Amino acid sequence: MTPAAVLFDLDGVLVDSEQLWDRIRRDVVAAHGGRWTDDATRAMQGMSTPEWARYLVDDLGAQLTADDAAERVIAEMARVYAADAPVLPGAADTLRRVAERFPTAIASSAPPRIIQAFLDSTGLTVGATLSSEQVGAGKPAPDVYLEAARLLGTSAADCAAVEDSSNGLRAATASGATVFAVPNAHFPPAEDALAEAHRVLGDITELPAALDELG
Repeated sequence: MTPAAVLFDLDGVLVDSEQLWDRIRRDVVAAHGGRWTDDATRAMQGMSTPEWARYLVDDLGAQLTADDAAERVIAEMARVYAADAPVLPGAADTLRRVAERFPTAIASSAPPRIIQAFLDSTGLTVGATLSSEQVGAGKPAPDVYLEAARLLGTSAADCAAVEDSSNGLRAATASGATVFAVPNAHFPPAEDALAEAHRVLGDITELPAALDELG
């Protein structure tokens, strides 16, 4: 079936940012008396901002309020994006090409400020943007995909979704979307999450041709 819309994750799909989020969160935790754990990175992938901010405080011991932790991390991410957004090779052109043919949305765990910083830095436009902090729960819950599709006037089951991480793939699958996986090279997704994808792509530039094959 030809998708009614295409829903993009941001981190790891359009921007090479997972390790940047990781570094900045580590720095904030270390600077405020907390301790990083081996499973912290994967645990936070897909979490909404309120969820990962509480994790930094409650689970990793950062001596801040959750709101303060979130603001410190997001402010530093925004500074980096303003200077040089880490756009993945071919990602901006791919999003532009897809947006010329389909309604598109960014459905991300990144906060709205960071989604907008990406769009500002690339000059791209999409039909809708949505952060998981604006819906009921972060990934792997499907909420952000369900609502992003609704904002485009359709249902997630009629959309294609593009994801890279375990929790992102699980969220997109749970929404009913046709899922295209672009595995994160730094934090490869779990095999069980990857197995649910309609197709695994070598990189984001393969997406336009893969969408053609759905028609």
